[in-house]
This record gives sequence, C-alpha cells and structure tokens, in this order.
Amino acid sequence: MTQAVSIKPANGKLGILLVGLGAVSTTTIAGIMAIRKGIAKPIGSLTEMGTIRLGKRTEGRSPAIRDFVPLATYDQLVFGGWDIFEDNCYEAAKHAGVLEDKLLDQVKDELSAIKPMPAVFDRQYVKRLDGPNVKKGKNKKDLANQLIADIRKFQADNKCDRLVLLWVGSTEVFMTEAPCHQSLAAFEKGLEASDPAISSSLIYAYAAISEGIPYANAAPNLSAEIPALQELAQKTGSPIVGNDMKTGQTLIKTIIAPGLKARMLGVHGWYSTNILGNRDGEVLDDPESFKTKEESKKGALDYIFQPQLYPDLYKDLSHVVRINYYPPRGDNKEGWDNIDLFGWLGYKMQLKINFLCRDSILAAPIVADVALFLDLAKRSGMSGIQEWLSFYFKSPMYARGLYPEHDLFIQLMKLKNTLRHLKGEELITHLGREYYD
Repeated sequence: MTQAVSIKPANGKLGILLVGLGAVSTTTIAGIMAIRKGIAKPIGSLTEMGTIRLGKRTEGRSPAIRDFVPLATYDQLVFGGWDIFEDNCYEAAKHAGVLEDKLLDQVKDELSAIKPMPAVFDRQYVKRLDGPNVKKGKNKKDLANQLIADIRKFQADNKCDRLVLLWVGSTEVFMTEAPCHQSLAAFEKGLEASDPAISSSLIYAYAAISEGIPYANAAPNLSAEIPALQELAQKTGSPIVGNDMKTGQTLIKTIIAPGLKARMLGVHGWYSTNILGNRDGEVLDDPESFKTKEESKKGALDYIFQPQLYPDLYKDLSHVVRINYYPPRGDNKEGWDNIDLFGWLGYKMQLKINFLCRDSILAAPIVADVALFLDLAKRSGMSGIQEWLSFYFKSPMYARGLYPEHDLFIQLMKLKNTLRHLKGEELITHLGREYYD
C-alpha cells in the first residue's frame, strides 16, 4: 500500500454543461434519466459497470469502480447546455431519431425542461450548419464573458456544487496552432481582436478553464491542448482532456491493431470507409471539417504500429480513411475495414470487418464516464492534461515531448492504475513472479 491521495467527497449536485444538444447529448441525457428510473441499464459505461482488481489474484478483491473511488451518482447530475437551434432536449432527441419514442416519452417532462442557451457559433468554422439561437458580441472576448455569465447563472439557478463542461458540438474546420495560441496573454489579446484563429470551441474552452471547470473536447478540432489554454489550466486548476471520442471504427482499430502488432504480423494496407446520415455526417461532408476528422482517425495506427521500430512490418503501410454522408442511414453508422496483412515468410492474408454500429449509443456512455472521471480528477487536485483518460479518445492529449498512447489495453491499464494510485493501492504490472518464486 502507498499513501492515498486526499479526495474531496462527491457531495451535492454535479452540473454537466454540454455544448451542442444534438444526438449525442440528448442520447446521453435521456439515457441517464431512463437509468435513474430503472428503465434501462448503463451498458457501455466503465464507471457504472466496470470493476477493478486490487492486490494479488489470490486475494479475490475486485470491487466495482463506483464502490472503489468516490464518483458522483447519476441521481446527483443536472444537465444544461448551448445549441444553435431552439429545440428543447425532448424535441432535439425526437429530431435526432436515435432513441425510440417509447423510451423518450417516459422521460419527456425531464427532457422538455432542458432548453438550450444561445450558442457561440460562427459558420466560418462549421460551414454546413446554421441556426437562429446564436449569441452576438462586440468581439470574441465579449462572447467568452457571456459564456462565463451563463456558466455562473446555471450553477446558481440549479444550486450545483461543481460543474463539468464538454464540447459535444460538430467538428470544426481543420486548424493548426497560430501565434495567438502560444501564450495566455497572446490568446486574450486575440480574443479582444477577434482573431480568426480562435474558433468557437476555443472560446468555450477558454470560458470553462477560466472558471476552473473540468473541460473535455469530444470532437477532433483544435482545443485545450494549445499552450495558451494549458497555461490557463495550470493557473486555475482545471483538468482537461480530449480529443475526439473513440466510438466506432477507431475503437475497433485500437482493439485489432495491438493484437496484430503483438503477434508481429505485418500490414501492407488498411482501408476504412464509413457511411452515416446524422448531423455529424452532414458536417463532415464539408472537406475542411472532414480534414479535421481524417487527421484524428488516421493517427492511431502510426503510433500503435511504430513503423520506425518495425520497418519490415509497417513502414510502407497504406492507410486510407473515407467518410460518406448518406442520409437514409441516420445515426446508424456503418464502418467497413479491409486490412491487407502478411505473416510467416511474407504470405498474404486479409481481414475484413463490417461494424454496423449506432454512433450516439456508443458515444453516450463515454460522455457520462468522462464527466464523472473529470469531476473525480478535480476533487483529487489534478489539473491540466488527464492522460489517464486517453482510453476514451481518438487523438488523446499528451505532454509535449511525448507521443500519445493509442493501444486500448495500455490505455485501460493506465486508467485503472491511476485509480489505484489515488486510493493508495499497489499498481498492477502483471509481472506475477510472486506466484512462482
């Protein structure tokens, strides 16, 4: 046993503020409300259904994660958020078409009570959407201040003890770091000047982190990883995490690729294509937004396969990613993968995967888990990048000078070892020599 970290109790209400009350957000909120009523189970949620082994295998200690660390419960959660459309959460959920009316009608009153605040939005960054519920301001600093006022009012009106804010909005156009991102002073000057390098999502991130609120980016666009917001997070004590939730095709890649690499099987090519018909698909039909998503989806294989260490197996890997907007499919995304691999003596083989998944159904438990774990991090005195939550993201944030860890199983080990560390339990390395010595 080591010294446990002092963790403040999860007392009172936890407010979860969501930017974008579309398919993912309403599926998350409606799901949690249904689970509260005993209508459904929290399938897919590590915080609610996962266990954690403690000590030796012979000790038989594997408590539920929820019983091991002090997490907020679903009954303590209060939801709010922003959207460019004026629909309340019930209307938005009906429009999204993810959940059946039979379930939605059982939580209709609770969903209908959640109405979106006017959003910070600019079509310069998301070109395929537009809506009437949008803030106006003299500059981007004014817009940030309006968001901060929204956050404080929400907390006061709902008597929340703590808050978490997640960007669950649409994928913005591809951007790289600019001079205004390099320091907090430069960023705040850029807000005053309405610098075009500061997108809507960065304004939300700034507002949240300024208030010391944990912040997560569920989309692939440039976010709190920029130096300016890292500096701010260290100043305010805000835990931050992202980017781009790992739900469908990339989840499968980070399961399959580590297995191929572990057996030293070579890969010539990995062709991935998706069809989806929800709002996310419509946004990604714009080439500039697709570029952001493409960069996020393509990065995982390079880091898992490490072609610089295994050139005979992976240096000439052809990795192609396609996303096609196909309205009839709605939220029921389909991902095809064709993997051209080779084994002993270079003999060729193929692996084909067809994943008919439900995008928001896979995303909802991640939103819930990330919110609860970020709240735990805040109460544990952890600030800045929370790399232990990489498990949930396609493009995980990491300290400069490192490389990101994409192997799902290593990510899960890191997450659970962080929980063991917080509670003063021995970290598990799986060496296991003590059973044979």
